[in-house]
Amino acid sequence: MTSGSPQRTPEQDRARQVALFVLGVAVVLLVSSVTWFGSDRAGWGVAQVVVGLALAAVGAVLLRRSGPRR
Repeated sequence: MTSGSPQRTPEQDRARQVALFVLGVAVVLLVSSVTWFGSDRAGWGVAQVVVGLALAAVGAVLLRRSGPRR
């Protein structure tokens, strides 16, 4: 870190970890949704993609909010 950058608090670090976890779950859901389409269960695949995209959006918002205040 440079001397001019703001310090992160433990709460911000925890919020960042939660955001990264949510983003990780979203990635797993999006990548594994292909298996539903391959097994002729497209409805489940679409539902999993929708949930994965929603979690990705929530994770992105949480990650953005966990940044240091300027």
